[in-house]
Amino acid sequence: MKSIVSIVKEKPVIGWLLFLATVVVVFVLGLFASTIVERRAESAFVYTPQVEHGQFEPRSEVWGQNFPREYQSWLKTEDTTFRSEYMGSAWIDMLEVDPRLVVLWAGYGFSKEYNQARGHMHAIEDVRNILRTGAPIDGQVSPMPNTCWSCKSPDVPRLMNEIGPADFYRGTWEEKGDEIINPIGCADCHDAKTMNLHISRPALVEAFERMGKDITRASHQEMRSLVCAQCHVEYYFNKNIVDGVQYLVYPWDNGMSVEAMEQYYDNMEFADWTHQLSKAPMLKAQHPGYEIFLTGVHASRGVSCADCHMPYMSEGGQKFTDHHIQSPLNNVANSCQVCHRDETEQLVKDVNERHRKVIENRDELEKQLVSAHVEAKTAWDNGATDAMMEEALTDIRHAQWRWDYAAASHGASFHSPVEVSRVIASGITMTQEARIKLARVLATLGHNQPVPYPDISTKAKAQAFIGLDMDKLNSDKRNFIEQVLPEWDREAEEREQGYIYEKL
Repeated sequence: MKSIVSIVKEKPVIGWLLFLATVVVVFVLGLFASTIVERRAESAFVYTPQVEHGQFEPRSEVWGQNFPREYQSWLKTEDTTFRSEYMGSAWIDMLEVDPRLVVLWAGYGFSKEYNQARGHMHAIEDVRNILRTGAPIDGQVSPMPNTCWSCKSPDVPRLMNEIGPADFYRGTWEEKGDEIINPIGCADCHDAKTMNLHISRPALVEAFERMGKDITRASHQEMRSLVCAQCHVEYYFNKNIVDGVQYLVYPWDNGMSVEAMEQYYDNMEFADWTHQLSKAPMLKAQHPGYEIFLTGVHASRGVSCADCHMPYMSEGGQKFTDHHIQSPLNNVANSCQVCHRDETEQLVKDVNERHRKVIENRDELEKQLVSAHVEAKTAWDNGATDAMMEEALTDIRHAQWRWDYAAASHGASFHSPVEVSRVIASGITMTQEARIKLARVLATLGHNQPVPYPDISTKAKAQAFIGLDMDKLNSDKRNFIEQVLPEWDREAEEREQGYIYEKL
């Protein structure tokens, strides 16, 4: 057999080819090694703190000095220009869009004002300005507890560290208005020393403990959803844990399904409010986004919230997580198309089609519920007794809980269209059963005429129908905004100027 040397001597062209191949391989290996060294150098630079601060530093601009790329992208959550067929970042008066909501929430704060959620940068501004928090001025107090601040700011874990969760929850909403001023940001989700994802809200940890789970054993990918689950979940205020405190609790003890949480509430005879018209003991779903997400195909395939709403991006050769938390439809290339090879137009069309089909049935459930509430009021007006109304009111409670579970979870009809459709379908059945029972009650009371559907074609008409004095509510709120908010800002600025933050 001929040696390589003899072959090269006989055919010098082969020798030159081998030489060139060797040069190319060496060059590629050198380039690869150089890239590794460069990336390590970049990593050391990026993750070496330029500014020292403690875990409870609430100002994202301080954290941002160490992580300028992430901080600059987080600032974009202030943008409210993106609109899509369903949802987006723009301010939209949802009661104007769908006046039926006013009747469904009659007697509850949401009937006064309910708007489409904007970006995290607007969290403090929006909760200050919303009518639901009232106009606590001249000795008046807010109708909402301090617990309502829980998801709005990194000032929350700072205060909880200082006074404890129970004392943070204690009192009414306006009592901590000058303390909670920084919008949702870095300290809500990150550990200050390692920048690992971090749970800063005790309610999530406590919920896991009651389920027999250790949240500290969650994987990094699970944490990319759990940091969102600190706020984007169903919750309620429990008055029986600490005396005089509306303690924040996630009702997951029996499970996270709509039926499991309903059973939890029914067993403790809990109600968020009594409906103004029907007198039904009502449940108000907050925003069970995490619970519904877990029932969808993306969760079953290991996709996290951050994969779609905070996808990776590259800038100057550096890969990092985009902190412009937003609808994936405004960033299809980096979110959807990482996995799906469809064209952008087709992907957006598919998403909107899922929303459209689910919302079609959800709207029907809304109409049925409005009729049920009005028919129940008519029964009361005609002399119905508690015993006559009990079964129908329970059906209304359970049906509206299902509607709200589907409606309050932003993006639910895309995250898990099959589960949400099932929930809405069962809600329609329950509402129909309630209306049949109410018809029998009305017939027993001698009322055999159809109960007319109210004229609630606009928000103004719907609010007038349930007796809200919107002129006074808006006037009181304007006075609060003009007189109280500047004082809160002044006190907060003075405190921050003199505050010595914990060092690393």
